[in-house]
Amino acid sequence: MKLAYWMYVGPAHIGTLRIASSFQDVHAIMHAPLGDDYFNVMRSMLERKKNFTPVTTSVVDRHVLTRGSQEKVIHNIVRKDKEDKPDLIILTPTCTSSILQEDLENFVNQASLESQCDVLLADVNHYRVNEFQAADKTLSQIVAFYLNKQKELNLSVKKTPHPSVNIIGISSLGFHNNHDLAELKKLLKDLDININLIIPEKTKVTELKNLPSAWLNIVPYQEIGLTTAKYLEDNYGMPYIDIPPLGLDNLKRFILSLERILIKTFNLDINFQAYIEKQTYFASEAAWFSQSIDCQNLIGKSAVVFGDATHAAGLTRILKKQFKINILWAGTYCKDKKDWFENQVKDCTEKVILTEDHELVSKLIQKSEPSAIFGTQMERHVGKRLNIPCGVISAPVHIQNFPLSYRPFLGYEGANQIADLIYNSFTLGMEDHLLEIFGGHDTKEFLVEEITEFEWSKEALQELKHIPGFIRKKVKTKTEEYANENKIKFITLEVMYSAKEAAVS
Repeated sequence: MKLAYWMYVGPAHIGTLRIASSFQDVHAIMHAPLGDDYFNVMRSMLERKKNFTPVTTSVVDRHVLTRGSQEKVIHNIVRKDKEDKPDLIILTPTCTSSILQEDLENFVNQASLESQCDVLLADVNHYRVNEFQAADKTLSQIVAFYLNKQKELNLSVKKTPHPSVNIIGISSLGFHNNHDLAELKKLLKDLDININLIIPEKTKVTELKNLPSAWLNIVPYQEIGLTTAKYLEDNYGMPYIDIPPLGLDNLKRFILSLERILIKTFNLDINFQAYIEKQTYFASEAAWFSQSIDCQNLIGKSAVVFGDATHAAGLTRILKKQFKINILWAGTYCKDKKDWFENQVKDCTEKVILTEDHELVSKLIQKSEPSAIFGTQMERHVGKRLNIPCGVISAPVHIQNFPLSYRPFLGYEGANQIADLIYNSFTLGMEDHLLEIFGGHDTKEFLVEEITEFEWSKEALQELKHIPGFIRKKVKTKTEEYANENKIKFITLEVMYSAKEAAVS
């Protein structure tokens, strides 16, 4: 663990609370000191939900530190069981309360004797896993618990008569998750495939016994759901697809994978190729737009990509394969997805960054000088400071990335939205130049404070101001590189002209 004022991924208890609050009739008890109890505020603010978030904090205070928290925790569990009558109560500590090393499993067992509902302790190591990993493990723990109850009762579950799937990993506080789900529903309906269950979003835990009824499982995001899909494959022989249907290329791979499973495993006589071609070339706007004259201006431009594994890999493939944009580097803060991420982007960029250090990412962006950034809210702030446009494509995000309007990232409409995001994220040269000529609202004075290592003459600075904004920074960098090579500390007009001649020659 380390102290940080910016984290790309939240602590483990946030992941557990995301899963618990996504299910229907599940209540979470968070064993934590004041200060760790911000989940309710964060969820209601970002998702703008009108209903109360089903999370209660069992506060660790001085009285708890004096005589222990067993009585308080059990009382809170029993109280919420009587008040709300949930199907399940899940207890989770935080990193802070875990320091107390209390026997929470014993607390849960005692509370179960006095409660009508099921009671579970979130089985995650709060010092070793992050928000995504905890959410993934908590979901699989809940699924295993209810399916094991089904086994104990010797109740069999039959497959649905019509082809059906479970969608695994849609949860609260997910990046555009609800819009993505709507797009997935539309896609599966077009392919005449039913949806059996969507977990955890808006599903009751009592329905989890029906998970094996589906023919296969779909995991749209790499971060949450894979452990559950693997559990269902190992214990119930259910195949799964973990290709994110993000962008036209991945959409084709996703649908063909679905077709292959239905043919080979279930002997269906189907062919989705005609559907793919119709959607790609006639229904979707993204395919023709990326080949249009407007987008020819983007060919050869450079970009950097950073975010969670699913979205960073998907955007990297779209930028390179669909828009022919040069990817200087692509990275993710999900270091546990290293192998998958590298495999996804290996044909798109030679440089892969795996880090949770936002300062390193900032320095790499500054050094790379891309035409545009695609990243999280942190990269958006970096872009503003460096005057580089940024499209937000991944959590962590601000409230503006929980839009009220329909903004999916997955599916064919998602491909359209991403095409717009990419095009609008680049500042085209003529646009930037005209803004300066006509004194547009985006005009920015060249800041002397940006110059750190070299001293510039007034004449040289004035000349730099007259250079169009879209190439000014490049001219500045090349001039300083020339000055550094020739051991010049004071940059004059003559030095600028000499640097230009050297670059030309």
